[in-house]
Amino acid sequence: GAMVAVMGGVDAIVFNVGSSSLKADVVETNSGRTCASARVERVGGAATVRLDGAPASACAAADHAEALAAVTGFLDAAGPFDAVGHRVAHGGDRFKAPALLDEAAVADVDALAAIAPLHVPPAVATIRAARARWPDLPHWGVFDTAFHATLPPRAQTYALDAATAQAHGIRRYGFHGTSHSYVAALAATFLKADLRALRIVSCHLGNGASVTAIEQGRSVETSMGMTPLEGLVMGTRCGDLDPGVILHLLRSGLGVDEVDDLLNRRSGLAGLSGTGGDLRDIEERAAAGDDACRRALQVFTHRLRKHIGAMVAVMGGVDAIVFTAGIGENSAVVRERATQRLEFLGAILDEDRNRDVRLSDAAPVAAFHAEHSRVALLAVRTDESRAIAEQIAAAMAERATERSSRGIPIAVSARHVHLTRAAVDVLFGQGHALTPRAPLSQPGQFACEEQVDIIGPKRTIERVRVLGPERPACQIEVSRTDEFFLGLDAPVRASGDVRGSPGVTLRGPAGTVTVPEGVICAWRHIHMHPDDATHFGVADKDVVEVEVCGGPRRLTFGDVLVRVHPEFRLEMHVDTDEANAAELMPGAEGELAGTGGEARVLRKVR
Repeated sequence: GAMVAVMGGVDAIVFNVGSSSLKADVVETNSGRTCASARVERVGGAATVRLDGAPASACAAADHAEALAAVTGFLDAAGPFDAVGHRVAHGGDRFKAPALLDEAAVADVDALAAIAPLHVPPAVATIRAARARWPDLPHWGVFDTAFHATLPPRAQTYALDAATAQAHGIRRYGFHGTSHSYVAALAATFLKADLRALRIVSCHLGNGASVTAIEQGRSVETSMGMTPLEGLVMGTRCGDLDPGVILHLLRSGLGVDEVDDLLNRRSGLAGLSGTGGDLRDIEERAAAGDDACRRALQVFTHRLRKHIGAMVAVMGGVDAIVFTAGIGENSAVVRERATQRLEFLGAILDEDRNRDVRLSDAAPVAAFHAEHSRVALLAVRTDESRAIAEQIAAAMAERATERSSRGIPIAVSARHVHLTRAAVDVLFGQGHALTPRAPLSQPGQFACEEQVDIIGPKRTIERVRVLGPERPACQIEVSRTDEFFLGLDAPVRASGDVRGSPGVTLRGPAGTVTVPEGVICAWRHIHMHPDDATHFGVADKDVVEVEVCGGPRRLTFGDVLVRVHPEFRLEMHVDTDEANAAELMPGAEGELAGTGGEARVLRKVR
């Protein structure tokens, strides 16, 4: 909750999914300890699950939702939790920091599948399954591209026709940002230096691989681009490639999907060596004289050294070169070959120290440069789950700090209408889609361009705004003054509770709809995130009193309903009559009445 976040400690489940895998770790951010770990491999095939490093066993996982279901019981046993974190490979232009994953945000992530088809769909499937499984916990997305949001325009831009690039959203984003930022901070701590005073080249070398130039703690250049296919040679990905090769293959008769498969799954170390792409096997076979594996190792380390040099040139120098992830942490051969001939930069390798590198939780950083080297050469153990959990804890602490004020923003809710799909079809035409006009304060809600007339027994109110999205039942929210004008006696109800309420006729440009019940006078209420509820000492469906400030008439409203949900943002809603009674001005706020720093709860609605 809020107090946990303010103190900096969060127990979180962190999900990291691939196209055919799901990794889940329960992380305690105060200690950095991983309390539980689950792995599901070969999702969609002969799936296996491994819990806390135990031997793998078969499981049913036809998709990522089933993979998550296979480990939820195990994860729950390690709880309780404060949050759920999701590693998302691509954040596009919108997500430049950890973000709460409400339905609108998940839809925005899903829309990125077109530019990251291998990474986004399984992440979205896992997010939706996890939100359904733990609906009362905040779900946070941490984006691999976010760290690279600081790339200057010259590093973001491809030399394509500008109009075409803009029309298709083509630009360089970069990836592995969570790992790069985490190991850079560890390196700075190890060197007893301020991260903002260092120039670091970070080499994340695993099945996916990238190099990033980090200057003053910010990413200024990176080897991956719009997708994770650009840059270094990787396990099965080709990395940098003349675009003419793709055109040649397409003109030679290969289909787009065949070329996609070739570049992403049958190239890189696997394609060069004729192996599965595991560097450990390649090194072993190269040492035994296998020419293909020797060539694969040479191409891999040559490309890596070339990109290291490019990053140093961009920054105009370097203070530390960092190697991380499976290959970077464990392959002395790769570290040696990648740093050979860098003496001109002042980076001098100590071969014995390099061979002796052994990283652990207790010793996550090891230096392997010579004593007289001007540039530090470091192997650093990355921990993306811990990095994600720490980012979530920081975001929750910031969110709680923002909410530390006792003031509750007040919004005036004018008359409006919620419609079903069937009603939209009749009022505006078959298949008509509601057109967003402006977002509302609560996530996923929006005012529409569409308007309808409300026809009551006595009079008609014209041009009443429709709010989206569509709902399972029509609901017409009006004030007491509106009721008298229409000739109705509507009950005061919480949103969604329309049973036994009066009906009305709605008229749109394409037809009319008779709503048998659905007219209510909205119960004044406060939307609260669970952190807010903890802060104010209230719970969902509590009824409280709110003293209204910000107008010429101070007024205390009784019978204010508290509504709590992880996707809500703190805000009190009153109708126009109530706003007029208090003569509310823009920016008005309310304070919960109570003693001892907590609200006085009048009663609880069941």
